[in-house]
Amino acid sequence: MTTRATIAAAPGRLWAALGCVLVFCVVIAWIDNYVRLIAEDGGLWQFHTIRAVMALVLVAAVARPLGLRIRPRNPSAVALRAAVHAVAMLIYFGSLAFLPVAQVAAGLYTAPIFVLLILRLGWGQPLGPVRVLAVAVGFAGAVMVLTPAGGLTLHWGMIWPLAAGALYALGNILTRAWCAEEPPEAITVAFFVAFGIAGAVGMAALALWPQDAAEGAAGFVLRGAVWPSPRFLALTLLQAVGSLIGVSFLMRAYQIAEPGRVAVFEYAFLPIAALFGWLIWAERIGPLAWAGMALIAAAGAMIALGGERR
Repeated sequence: MTTRATIAAAPGRLWAALGCVLVFCVVIAWIDNYVRLIAEDGGLWQFHTIRAVMALVLVAAVARPLGLRIRPRNPSAVALRAAVHAVAMLIYFGSLAFLPVAQVAAGLYTAPIFVLLILRLGWGQPLGPVRVLAVAVGFAGAVMVLTPAGGLTLHWGMIWPLAAGALYALGNILTRAWCAEEPPEAITVAFFVAFGIAGAVGMAALALWPQDAAEGAAGFVLRGAVWPSPRFLALTLLQAVGSLIGVSFLMRAYQIAEPGRVAVFEYAFLPIAALFGWLIWAERIGPLAWAGMALIAAAGAMIALGGERR
C-alpha cells in the first residue's frame, strides 16, 4: 500500500521539478505548433504510429552509448501507467473530431483538479486551502487563455475531454506512486510503445471501415494511411525527437515532486505555446488571454513559494 509519505516529495526538489516542467513546456509548445502542417498531409493514427517508430529507433540507437536504462523494474506498473496516459490522449484527440479545440483543451486542463481529488480520495492526502486556491486560479487562467480561440459553451460532449483530464491526472499520479524508481527513459519508451500500438489499431480500423475524411487538416482524425510526404516525415521526426526530450523531463518532474504540485506547473504550457504561436504564425494575443496568463503564473508561484515555506 502506498502511504502518504511515499506520495510526498522533499520541498527542496520542487524547484528542480519546475525546471523539468519548463523544459517540457518549451520543447512541446514549439513542436506542437507544426502539427497543423502534419494534419494537412496525413492522418492522426498514421502520425502516432510513425512518430512512435521513429522515437523507438532513436532510443535504440543512443541507448548503449548514453547508458540508458530502458528496461523497467516493474514492467506491469510501467505498462499500466503508459496505457492510462495513451487512452487519455486518444480521447483528447478523438474529441477534436466533434468539439472545438478550445473546449477540448479546457477539459484536458482540469487534470490538476482531478489530481487533487484523486490524492484526497485515493490516498487520503489533506488538501490545504492554498493548493486548492492555486488550482482554481490556474484553471480560471486557462479558461481565459482558451476562450478567445473560439469561445466556451457547455455541451454534453465535454464529458470526453473531462474524461481525458481525469485519466491524464491518474497517469501522472501513477508515475509518482508506482514508477518513482523507474528510469525516466523506460517510462518514455513505454509511452511511445502504447501510442504506436494505438496508432496501428486505428489505422487497421480505418482500413477495414474507411471514413470520408475532409481535405487538409479538417480530415486529420478520420484519415487513414496515406503515402507520407517529405514534409510529413520531417515534421514527424521533429515531433519524435522533441517528444522524447520533453516527455522525459516531464516524467522526471513527476518522479521527484508531489503530483498535486507539479500538475499546476503544467499550466505554463499555455502562455509558452501562445508565445510560439506569435513568433511562428504571428498569432495575436488579446488582453483577456494575457490576464489569464498572469493568473497561471500566479498559481505556479503560490505552489512554489508555499512548498519552500513548508
